[in-house]
This record gives sequence, structure tokens and C-alpha cells, in this order.
Amino acid sequence: MSQGSIFLWELLGTSVLILLGTGVVANNVLRRTNGNGGGPLFINIGWGFAVFTGASLAAPTGAHLNPAITLSLAIADKAEWSDVPMYLLGQMVGGVLGAVLCWATYKLQFDDHPEPGGTLGIFATAPQIPHRVWNFVSEAIGTFVLVAFVLFSPVFTDAGGVPNFGNAALGYAGVAFVVIVIGTSLGGPTGYAINPARDLGPRLAYAFLLPIKGKGDAQWGYAWVPVAGPIVGGALAALLFLAYPSA
Repeated sequence: MSQGSIFLWELLGTSVLILLGTGVVANNVLRRTNGNGGGPLFINIGWGFAVFTGASLAAPTGAHLNPAITLSLAIADKAEWSDVPMYLLGQMVGGVLGAVLCWATYKLQFDDHPEPGGTLGIFATAPQIPHRVWNFVSEAIGTFVLVAFVLFSPVFTDAGGVPNFGNAALGYAGVAFVVIVIGTSLGGPTGYAINPARDLGPRLAYAFLLPIKGKGDAQWGYAWVPVAGPIVGGALAALLFLAYPSA
């Protein structure tokens, strides 16, 4: 596949992922929406199926949609290092674009929202208890689970050689289920970015592009955590895969 095609498919998939993911948070947080007050499970389910939708659209590239996934697959020798820069570029641009589309969808609600200073959480993650080291650990653990599933998920084939169980049979629905359970089980401390493009792209859009009157600070002092934590967690899962590929 050409470099340009990688960029376009990853941009499309990631932008839809972020549009739908930040969209469910906006639906929950902003007043005068049909989903106001839906709660954490509402958000986790929305994010899970946002992953399914974005990944399905970006299937031609393998639907990484996540720099931590791309780098982990390259470490595990399942992706070409020469393709990594274009994957990352498409994912980051998609993250920004998806956030802008979310704002456009909810523009009237953003204008009407009585607490615009608290709208960063619609687009980017933040810890419930700030502690950079342990927040980093939380993000690394969540991403380790995600990448380990992608790399180690078993495949059972029937007599005709058709996969009918595991990641290969479930397709991107399997990843969506894992994202939902990571959110419900491990998302409490930091909001489970588990994807640098999911956090940094919308955070950039919020800081520099979105015309939300009275919006809050982008909290750049924390922004490295949902970037570095997922990358390290994913890399550890990839190294484990290299050490025990048939575990």
C-alpha cells in the first residue's frame, strides 16, 4: 500500500473514532442534549463502538488508529518501520479533525453550556487524583492489555480452516469489547486515553482551533502522560510477544 493511502485511511478511521468518542462525552456533559447525564457506562460503550466504527472504515491499513498500536506492531515485526511515520501522521491529523467535527456537531450546545471552562474533558483526559508517575502507570497498564489482546488473542479454526473464535474471527468488534472493558475496569484513574492520538490530537484542537468562549486551559503539564504511558505499555506488550510469540 502506498504511503499516501496509509495516511488517508488512517486519517479517515481516526477522525471518525475521535468524532464518535468525543461526541459521546459531549452528549453526556453538555446541557440540552438528548444524552445529558448518561454516565460513565454510556461513555465507555460509546468509545468502544467508536473504535469499532473507525477501525472498520480503516480496514485497508489494518486500522491501527493509535500510535501505540503502530509502534508496538513495528516492534513485534508485524508492521514495516518505513510505514510508521505515515501511520502516525494520519492518526494525529485525524485526531485533530475528529475533535473539530465533534465541536461542529455540538456547536449550539457549546455556546449554551454554563461552564465552558470545564469543557477540556470532552476532548482530552485528566486524572482524578493528579500524580504523574501513577497516572503514567495507569495508562501503561491499560494499553498493555489492549496491545496484548491484539498480539496474543487466540484464533480457533474449524475443519475448513476458517477462524471462528478470537480476534481474527471477531474482527474489530473484539477490539471494541476490550476497549469497553478497559474503560469500565481500568479507566477510573485517568480516563483511559490508551492512545496518544486520541488525547493529543483533540487537546491540540481544543487549545488552538476550537472557538469555545471561556474555554479552560489545555493542561499541557499533564499532556505527556497519555502519550508516553500508552507508548511504553504497548512496547512492553510487544517485547513480551517477541520473547514468547506462542504464549
